[in-house]
Amino acid sequence: MITETKHNKCNQTVIHWRRFDNTPYAAFCSLKRQVTIGVLSFAMLTLGFVDCATAQENLSTDQLQPYALEEVEVTASRLPLGELEAARPVTVLTRQEIQGSAIHSINDLLKYAVGVDVRQRGGFGVQTDISLRGGTFDQITVLLNGVNITNPSTGHFSADFPVAISDIERIEIIEGPASRVFGTQSFAGAINIVTKASSHSGADIRLMSGQYGQFQGGASVNLTGKTVQQQLSGNWGRSDGAVDNSDYIQRKGFYQGQLQDEAIDMQWQLGVSSQDFGANTFYSAKYADQYEQTRKYMGSIKGKTKGKTIQFEPLMYWNRTKDHYVLIRNNPAAYQNYHLIDVYGQALNAYINTPLGRTAIGTEVRWESILSTSLGKPVPVQQQKPVHKDGLNYDKSDHRTNYSFYAEHNILLSQWTFSMGLMANYNTYLANGLDYFPGIDISYRPSTHWKWFASWNKGMRLPTFTDLYYKSPTTAGNLDLKAEKTQAWSTGVAYRTSAWEMRLEAFYHKGTDMIDWVMYDAQDIYHAANFGLDNIGMELNSTLRLGTLFPQQRFLKTLHVGYNYIHQKRHDDQAFYKSSYAMQYLRHKIVTELNMQLTPRITAKVSYRFQERMGDYIAYDEAHQSTGELVGYKPYGVIDAKVTYQAGALQLYAEANNIFDAQVIDVGNIPQPGLWARGGLVYHINW
Repeated sequence: MITETKHNKCNQTVIHWRRFDNTPYAAFCSLKRQVTIGVLSFAMLTLGFVDCATAQENLSTDQLQPYALEEVEVTASRLPLGELEAARPVTVLTRQEIQGSAIHSINDLLKYAVGVDVRQRGGFGVQTDISLRGGTFDQITVLLNGVNITNPSTGHFSADFPVAISDIERIEIIEGPASRVFGTQSFAGAINIVTKASSHSGADIRLMSGQYGQFQGGASVNLTGKTVQQQLSGNWGRSDGAVDNSDYIQRKGFYQGQLQDEAIDMQWQLGVSSQDFGANTFYSAKYADQYEQTRKYMGSIKGKTKGKTIQFEPLMYWNRTKDHYVLIRNNPAAYQNYHLIDVYGQALNAYINTPLGRTAIGTEVRWESILSTSLGKPVPVQQQKPVHKDGLNYDKSDHRTNYSFYAEHNILLSQWTFSMGLMANYNTYLANGLDYFPGIDISYRPSTHWKWFASWNKGMRLPTFTDLYYKSPTTAGNLDLKAEKTQAWSTGVAYRTSAWEMRLEAFYHKGTDMIDWVMYDAQDIYHAANFGLDNIGMELNSTLRLGTLFPQQRFLKTLHVGYNYIHQKRHDDQAFYKSSYAMQYLRHKIVTELNMQLTPRITAKVSYRFQERMGDYIAYDEAHQSTGELVGYKPYGVIDAKVTYQAGALQLYAEANNIFDAQVIDVGNIPQPGLWARGGLVYHINW
């Protein structure tokens, strides 16, 4: 249903939306104008802004009036539902948040999602470990436009995104086990990156320069026809690094297209990410001259029929990762590894609408394989494949196949939503046949302002190839590792009005056979081991729309405050000297963001982030020798800021990270850069 009134300032129609349909005849597809859906910091989708066309380009944000939108489709179940109908909360980072933040990588953006733990080794997305709710970087599923790009070799590679931050429309974060929605690796949650698709043809040019020899450039082109839309983007960046041997070169390319007609929608995408970087003490504090090169390629194609009673959605995808690691940069022969990881997947989903609710059924087959000089089972000489560098062969390999079967039913009532589902899973690595992972999400909406929600879900994660096989003088993989399993409970409330939004949630994750690299005593090496570990915590997100609360002032726009607390408890009798990942979690995380409109053309954003990490690491001295002393992580707080000037098609900005030069260590013995300032421009061309 749509109602219309006249806008007093620009004399144009104000559109009040009551429902969205993802069909070619829906209002969004027939408007023939740009519609931007906005979200305030890390809260639920509530506001939209209707562009008053080309004549309005120079209007300030103050002159664009907000319109209440009741529903926006999000992905928290097998069936995409409207946000108000969805039983499970989703944190959404929108394009408006991305553009206003002092960040240039997806990894940096996720630091300001209060429920996400981002542990950086290198800056600007060079290498980042991302985890949710006290989990590890191997326990999340990463998706690009709903396609799984998670790496089965190690979660260190999962955050090598083939898209630049300028390609992103929004990021959806689903916290807690989601195996019945996204598959086995969604042990602690999932992150879905949705790329933008403009409604008209055009191009963007982006340039940025900063301290430490940093330069970044990129361009994108969008071609929009009546039924086919295509977008191509390329980005290149480099820096000398803020500390020795932390230089990097990054290259990203991404192409996407979609076809819409009366019978079917088709979407396809191709992406590539290339990184060469100095890996100063990344994997061992003893070696400051480590070096690594990674290449990531991906492609997918999916369709969706448009029947009213039943719809089918087929999907095919391929991911490839190539990695070359060197222990001593100028002496590769001393120690080096090559890995080639391929993943192929096919899925078929069906969505059925009946008077009893909406049902989804589906199946997926995923093949994972690795060729390596260090990971896997020995390969006979006559079957070895050349690395094509250094005269080496891939002399080790492994592979496994995963079969998943899904069923979910959603009951949508006026005040209640019930989402019940089950995943049955079989993997050739496991010897116990089918595993079953059920779950249920419930929400109750007693009024338009309040929402109560609760969930119970089970999840699983298979050991990575690194967990199973990696061996070095300081580490030992474990072929006897069991798959991690968890069941999780969560409940919370959400409240929102035109001026204030709040979401409070408590959770309990009970993990069995958790996998980590541990030392049993001070003289030990690291072993991959299973143990029991629970995570208990709460998360609070609150956003004040200051412009609505205090309409007499036009300077302060929004204030967001988020807080996350986690406590861990082990339930086994193993004695550990130290943990590498699983028990180095964030006990406290606080995020605060203030958006301001300084003048009609100038906006500013100031962000503050505080973190207190539990756990410890073995300290090394300046000569990269172990002191044998365990050192706990120190709490820290950082302030980032960005000022943006918009003049028609040209945008200029200046920004700085860690303004007060705080000491930041997220991974033991790897200090992060202090103050880092830069500036740049974006120029948009409409065709």
